[in-house]
Amino acid sequence: MESFMAEWSLKDIRHRNLVKLLTACSSLDFQRNEFRALVYQFMPNGSLDIWLHPEKAEVIHRPSRTLTLLERLNIAIDVVSVLDYLHVHCHEPIAHCDLKPGNILLDIDLVAHVNFGLAHLLQKFDQESILIELSSASVRGTIGYAPPSKGIAQL
Repeated sequence: MESFMAEWSLKDIRHRNLVKLLTACSSLDFQRNEFRALVYQFMPNGSLDIWLHPEKAEVIHRPSRTLTLLERLNIAIDVVSVLDYLHVHCHEPIAHCDLKPGNILLDIDLVAHVNFGLAHLLQKFDQESILIELSSASVRGTIGYAPPSKGIAQL
């Protein structure tokens, strides 16, 4: 429920490299349990993860080729563009907190779109609050995933 509301609150944020949130659904199932779902724009080329690690992908989702150097560079530019927008140009700065290849989706033209996942608003955007909010003391993101910046020696 909390993550649903957090993602829904970000619905008005627009950038060409963000996965577009189309609508939300809410109902009750046959046991009267609440069901909520967010409907996002379809990305036919799947996640960047399956393009970078095709051996882990299922046969039906495996890309038919590898990404060229130019395609990889364009994807990196797309991701940096949206992060710049979220960190600097939004009304309130947003930290993604779970950026990884699985949260970068590719459209039909291999343009990268970042999925929000566990993104959240940084209420006070000053250096001290950022360090506290994003420190390892308040771990966020995918369990079992450590970004490359957290080398083995730091874990």
